[in-house]
Amino acid sequence: MNRSLYTKLVLIMLLLIISLMSVAGVFLMRGVREFYLNDFYQQMSAAFSNTDLIRNLSSAGAVDDVVRVLITFSGQLGIDSGTRNYYILSGNTGAFLAGPDPSGAEMPVTPNILTAIKGEIGMASDSSAEYMDIAVPISAESGDYIIYIKDNKDALQSLNSELFKIVLQALVVGFIIALPLSMLLAKTMTTPIQSLTLAAERLASGDFSRKPKNDARDEIGVLTRTFNDMAGQLETTLDNQRRSEQMRREFVANVSHELRTPITSIRSYAETLVDSDSMPEDMEKGFLRVILNESDRMKNIVQDLLTLSRFDAGSYEFSFQRFSFEDSVREVHNAMLLEAKNHHHQFTLSFKSEIPRIMGDSTRVEQVLMNMISNAIKYTADGGRIRVTAGSENGIVWASVRDNGVGIPAADVDRVFERFYRVDKARSRESGGTGLGLSIALEIVSRHNGKLDIQSRRGSGTTITLVLPIDGPKETVEVRNA
Repeated sequence: MNRSLYTKLVLIMLLLIISLMSVAGVFLMRGVREFYLNDFYQQMSAAFSNTDLIRNLSSAGAVDDVVRVLITFSGQLGIDSGTRNYYILSGNTGAFLAGPDPSGAEMPVTPNILTAIKGEIGMASDSSAEYMDIAVPISAESGDYIIYIKDNKDALQSLNSELFKIVLQALVVGFIIALPLSMLLAKTMTTPIQSLTLAAERLASGDFSRKPKNDARDEIGVLTRTFNDMAGQLETTLDNQRRSEQMRREFVANVSHELRTPITSIRSYAETLVDSDSMPEDMEKGFLRVILNESDRMKNIVQDLLTLSRFDAGSYEFSFQRFSFEDSVREVHNAMLLEAKNHHHQFTLSFKSEIPRIMGDSTRVEQVLMNMISNAIKYTADGGRIRVTAGSENGIVWASVRDNGVGIPAADVDRVFERFYRVDKARSRESGGTGLGLSIALEIVSRHNGKLDIQSRRGSGTTITLVLPIDGPKETVEVRNA
C-alpha cells in the first residue's frame, strides 16, 4: 500500500495544493495587472475631463506654456510618480517636441499616437504591452499638439514581483501544512482498505473468523458492510456445499450398504444351493424364499431411490383433483386391518368431525397414510394399540396415527425424515424397510403444501400427524401441530 494507493493519495493532495496556489497566484497577479490598467485609464479620463486643464492647454501660447500647464496638473495626471512621463508631440506628425525624458525623441509612434494624429483621443489598452499610454490631441493658440502620457509599468512589475514572493512563501507554508494533513487523510482512507484487503486474503484462505469493522456511513463503511454480508453469504454457501457433499457421501455409502446386504444374502444362499447335492426340499424352498424376499427388497430400494431422484429433479408428476380424504383414510385403514390383526393389535379408526373433499393427488396421499400406519404396526410390539383419527378445521384436514410402541429417542425425532436413517436398524431390515419411506412421504406432503409432524418419546409410543390444505398446494395455509 505504501507504494500504491497511499503514495498516490499523498501526491494527489500535494499536487492539488500546488495547483490551487499556482492558480490563485496567476489570477491574483492578473487581477492586479487589470486593476492597474483600468485605474490608469480611469485616472486619465478623469484628468482630461477637467475643464481647467483643457482650458489652460488650449490657451497656451508656446510649447513651454504647455509644459507648465502639465506640471501644474501633474498630481491629477500622476506624472510625478517616477514611472509615468509626459510628452508633447506634434499634432500633425507625432514628432517629439518636449518632455522630461530627452529619449522621447526616439520613441516609436504607438497606435494611440496614430489615433491622436487623426484628431481623436487614443486610449486603447493592451494588457500584454510593456506600457500603458494615452494620446490626447490639443488645439492651442500656438498650434496643434498631442499630449502623450506613458506609464512603463515599473510599479506594476514591482508589485507583481512582491506578490510572486508572497505566493511562493504561501505555497511553501501550505506545502508544509498539507504534507502531514494529506498523509493523515491518506492513512484514514487506506486503513479500512488495508483491512478489507487482509480480510479478503483471509477469506481466500478459508478463514471466516475475523471480519473488518467499520461503522462509518461513508462509501468505505458501506463497502465494508457489503463485504461482510458477502463473506457471510459465502460462508453459508460453503457450509451448505460441505453439508451437501457430506450428505452425498453418506447417501452413496448408505445405498451401497443397503444394496450390499441383500446381494450378499442372495449370493450366500445361491452358492449354498449350487454346492449342495442333497439338500432337503423344505430347506431348498426356504432358501429360495429368502432369495425372493431379498430380491424384492432390492427392487423396493431401487424403486424408492428412483422416486426420490424424480422429486429432486422436479420431474415427478402429480394428478391434483378433488377427492374424499375421509374415503382415503378408510381405504388405507381397511387395507392394513389384516396386517394389524396378524400382530394382535387393537386397530381403531374414528373421525372427529365432518371432512370435506380436498384438492390433491389421492394416490400419493394414500401412500403417505399407508407409510404412517405401516410404521406404527412395525414398531409396536404384538398386542399393542394403534389408533387412527381424522378431522378438519380452519381450512385444513388432518389424520393422526397414534401407537404405544417403542417410541423414538428425542435425539432421533428430528432425523427420521432423513434418507436411509433408521432408529432401530436391525428391526427395520428384518421387516424389509428401506429407510426411505418417510423421506418420500415428506416430499409428497411438501408438494401438497402440507405438513408431517411427529411426537414421540422412547418407550411411550409415537404419534404422527398428516396435515393438508383443503384447497390444495396453490394456496399457503397455516397448519398446526396435531
